[in-house]
Amino acid sequence: MKKTLLVTGSSGLIGSEVCLYFGRELGYSVHGIDNNQRATFFGPQGDTRWNQERLGRELKGFQHCELDIRDRAGVLALVQSLKPSVIVHAAAQPSHDRAAAIPFDDFDTNAVGTLNVLEAARQACPESPFVHLSTNKVYGDAPNRIEMKELPTRWEFADPAYFHGIAETFTIDQSMHSLFGASKVAGDMMVQEYGRYFGMPTCALRGGCLTGPNHSGVELHGFLSYLVKCNLEGREYKVLGYKGKQVRDNIHSLDVARFMAAFVEAPRRGEVYNLGGGKPNSTSILEAFTLTESFTGRPQVYTYVEQNRAGDHICYYSDLRKIRNHFPAWDVTQSLAETIRQIVESWQRRPQV
Repeated sequence: MKKTLLVTGSSGLIGSEVCLYFGRELGYSVHGIDNNQRATFFGPQGDTRWNQERLGRELKGFQHCELDIRDRAGVLALVQSLKPSVIVHAAAQPSHDRAAAIPFDDFDTNAVGTLNVLEAARQACPESPFVHLSTNKVYGDAPNRIEMKELPTRWEFADPAYFHGIAETFTIDQSMHSLFGASKVAGDMMVQEYGRYFGMPTCALRGGCLTGPNHSGVELHGFLSYLVKCNLEGREYKVLGYKGKQVRDNIHSLDVARFMAAFVEAPRRGEVYNLGGGKPNSTSILEAFTLTESFTGRPQVYTYVEQNRAGDHICYYSDLRKIRNHFPAWDVTQSLAETIRQIVESWQRRPQV
């Protein structure tokens, strides 16, 4: 019997990549939950209907379900009817900044929505691997307390204990998270608890900057995608604080999907993983400008504002040693430069909004 995958947020960057990877490469029957809530959160530029239509064209047998994960009865009924072999929960309100303006929508989506999907899985298919997209914002601004050194184009950890980046043992307590970070902490903890308390095969993936060519990047979410879009359109990019030297590690959506497949093959209970590009795929905003310009031939137009986002990281990249220890066959395959090249080509092909 053909295995069934259920993906929430299936029209988003990660959700769509997972649908295609599991459907094409692994032979799953794929069902997606999405209601284009990103357009509600971010306006027309956040619209993901184009990606939903792409899945319908490119993935044979793909089944789309127009459903909001805050609809508890709807989620319970769908999961009960499907009893999927695997659940990937990628739906979220994803913006650090937007959450402050819509606190109820943010928490109801990220915390309560996650609980709705978890409990539906426990009732219908508790043996099925459950993979949750968490975020590195669960660590709040605690990484900013690490000793830093300023280099010409980036901030860097000065403490040798963090040479490889932030590990899963890093504290999530006593720091400023933003409301988004706090709602994602709640979902992250519930995913762990369903694994430990109920014995379900669950994991929370604390992503860095998840990116790729199919991202509908906007100013409030989608750092690299939005940066490239601004470059191509000659639009002003606003750099918020830290001299533009703030550092993030970036991971291509394909490598995220590949890791999810590795976890499904050998699931564990209540696990957490810091999933990012690691130090080799880290970049500051200034460095990202230079890389993007090398592919587009266009100068980056930007302004600098001496005011960082509340709770924002000065430097963050993922320590991948736990992941590589648990899943030695997995590794990052898409370099930062290759990822930016693909994003540039995608925006050049895509209809402008």
